[in-house]
Amino acid sequence: MKLSNATLSDLPDGISRPSYDRNGLTPGIIHIGLGNFHRAHQARYLHCLMQQGLAHDWAIIGAGVRSYDEAQRQKLAAQDYLTTLIELDPAGQSIEVVGSMIDYVPIEKDNSNLIERMTDPSIRIVSLTVTESGYYIDPVSKQFDVSDPDIQHDVAHPEAPMTAFGAIVAALKMRRASGAGPFTVQSCDNLQGNGNLLRQTVVSLARLTDQELAGWIDQNCSFPNSMVDCIVPATGPKELALAKQLGVDDAVPVTHENFRQWVIEDKFCAGRPDWNKAGAIFSDDVHAYETMKIRILNGGHQIVANAGEILSMETISDCMAHPLIGALFRKVASEEIVPLVPAVPDMTAEDYVQVIDRRFSNPEIIDTVRRVAFDGSSRHTGFLLPTLRESLASGGSIEGLALVQALWARMCQGTREDGSLIEANDPIWDALNAVANIARTDPQAWLNQDNLYGDLGTNDRLSESFGRWLKLIWDDGTEAALKTYLNG
Repeated sequence: MKLSNATLSDLPDGISRPSYDRNGLTPGIIHIGLGNFHRAHQARYLHCLMQQGLAHDWAIIGAGVRSYDEAQRQKLAAQDYLTTLIELDPAGQSIEVVGSMIDYVPIEKDNSNLIERMTDPSIRIVSLTVTESGYYIDPVSKQFDVSDPDIQHDVAHPEAPMTAFGAIVAALKMRRASGAGPFTVQSCDNLQGNGNLLRQTVVSLARLTDQELAGWIDQNCSFPNSMVDCIVPATGPKELALAKQLGVDDAVPVTHENFRQWVIEDKFCAGRPDWNKAGAIFSDDVHAYETMKIRILNGGHQIVANAGEILSMETISDCMAHPLIGALFRKVASEEIVPLVPAVPDMTAEDYVQVIDRRFSNPEIIDTVRRVAFDGSSRHTGFLLPTLRESLASGGSIEGLALVQALWARMCQGTREDGSLIEANDPIWDALNAVANIARTDPQAWLNQDNLYGDLGTNDRLSESFGRWLKLIWDDGTEAALKTYLNG
């Protein structure tokens, strides 16, 4: 059954579908970066509210700022912006059709359509999932990267920006002039203090062209911090076939795990949906939740994926089933990360490691090692190096964390231990690959990448441990290094 508004009532029994009249929905949110995660997370929370008869004036308009977003827009437009969500659980599958999105802005080079839609007073939230590396932040200083060519373009052409942030600034300038007022700008990316970083990017960009506007944005718009969590694999032929097998012909279905969490600061300058009625948590201490999640789950993903890539594992659950890689995650997480992670209400860091162990081990989730290992230059610096830095400062153990850095360096050399090629998998892959080849005989070269490690690269403890592990990996292999670490 081809998915559309007209066929909703004809879908097979057992498929949950919108009980609300989608023709009666009006927009309240524009979401930029409409990939799988957003549709399985924020869009699904909003759908659950709509199923309760709530938030019908908060429907989502999708948006993108890159040319490749147009293909996604066309696929969704052809099925009335509906999405099939398939929950994958070892105990069984469940399937639902989500209808909280009602439109998608056509993609244009100058983003004029997007800017115009954001000036509509009905839009009260502009949210984003643009990946961890998409905020133009220097990985070492954590400051706004003014030198990036995209940012330089937006400074030179503020009325025809190429970035999402330039479009937001342009729209807010028009709303200020028209009296439409501010909107909340909400990050849904896996970044610690994501709202603070988003504020820094938007306000800093505005300041480069209009100081008064920058001050108005800073004072009137809100940028709530949030923690988002749900494992959502990429969609490929298997996922497309699964949707059809379950009775839905969806061009862009989404599979996801049977776990979802969203913790949000309640700071919305123009109102918000009651997401808490759909299971989200509003909290003044988002930092504690995001520290636990980012350091154990996101950091854990890098621990597992880099070793898995070298040893030719296909999925994260394959890695967890490997006796050495699964044990590596448990030992590093329990001994080196947990001591630096505070508890949150109803959950200790030790208990959270067990939760993540089960989630990573779910064989129904086909989450590829390649997807998880992508963009290590942002993910290691954001998810693992802060823990490494704190552990060094407090005199804690760093052996496992140093080993993980050595595994990353080995992976970036570009070949697996079976001799197969690892395709480019990072925005700065060529630079990483060049240094990884030098580090094979000169390990310190890897740590001397100031854009990644900053002053960590000069730490004697880290240098000694990292060099020892990388030499062992190259001399005797990854499994030998893992066994040495696990045996103490």
